[in-house]
Amino acid sequence: MRLKTEEIIDRLTYERELWTGGIGAIAGVDEVGRGCLFGDVVAAAVILPQGLVLEGINDSKQLSEKKRDELYDVILANAVAWAVGRVDAETIDRINIRQASRLAMKLAVEKLSVTPEHLLIDAETVELPFPQTKIIKGDMLSQSIGAASIVAKVTRDRLCAEIWDVNYAGYGIKDHKGYATKVHRDALLSLGPTPLHRRSFLSKYAVEQQTLF
Repeated sequence: MRLKTEEIIDRLTYERELWTGGIGAIAGVDEVGRGCLFGDVVAAAVILPQGLVLEGINDSKQLSEKKRDELYDVILANAVAWAVGRVDAETIDRINIRQASRLAMKLAVEKLSVTPEHLLIDAETVELPFPQTKIIKGDMLSQSIGAASIVAKVTRDRLCAEIWDVNYAGYGIKDHKGYATKVHRDALLSLGPTPLHRRSFLSKYAVEQQTLF
């Protein structure tokens, strides 16, 4: 059943249970860029104040760019602590995208200026000595994870627009953000892969797109 109203989801259910148990520093953790052909996978960890309710927090993919940017500023202004972790294309190719995503999450948590007492993670676990809860669709169900999703998404999108698109002109990175759109695939055919393309992801195109290799 499709959710139609914000009221259907209480995005503080997991947080309230932990707060009631005396846990205050809860870090929401999420990543973006898992399915891209190009660039880093980026994760964020965010600790919000106990009891704080932020209107509009949701899975970053469900929000407009303008809304994400607005919420990004609100999240950073209110967060007890936040941090970002990145894992590059070379490492993704070496250890696979799932392990790279988990590593990016771990790096984000390790960079927090406040030690978390519990981690709420979107559909994953990380190798850290903190109690943690894996939540499927966590970016929709948990305010903390949703906040991390927004921070990670805005961070990666800005890397695409402000750095990667400038350094690798002609690929349209600022528009498709590294995903396998037709524009991106056509650019790969014309220009070939850059050092930031994930070679393990491009292999699926090798049969019909021999010029990639």
